[in-house]
Amino acid sequence: MQPPSHPGPTDKEIDLSVAAMLRFGVTLAAVMVFIGGVLSLSHPSRAVPEYMHFHTNAALSTIVSILRGAFHLDPPSIIQFGLLLLIATPVARVVLCVVGFVRQRDRLYVAISTAVLAILLFSLIKAGR
Repeated sequence: MQPPSHPGPTDKEIDLSVAAMLRFGVTLAAVMVFIGGVLSLSHPSRAVPEYMHFHTNAALSTIVSILRGAFHLDPPSIIQFGLLLLIATPVARVVLCVVGFVRQRDRLYVAISTAVLAILLFSLIKAGR
């Protein structure tokens, strides 16, 4: 006699994998921001920023330019990359949930999670314009 086939991960397994992914994402983001901050403080020749007015840096306005700057160890780019990782972490959580619910064959939760993912992606794309 064969044991019943397991249709996919259990709810507890999904919860554990989501929790691990969230811990990893937040920790990685914090480490990146910390490294960028340390690099920024280690360059005393940089101008002291003026905090009275909000200024944007065009070099930090696109993902490609942020990645390019982080690759070249530009401290503000590294900090911005850490913040992008922090933003990407909850999106990755929803993607992981969709995959887990698909593997469980739970159509209701797949539909709900997919709707949440679509709303998140739409708002991120719309905010970037």
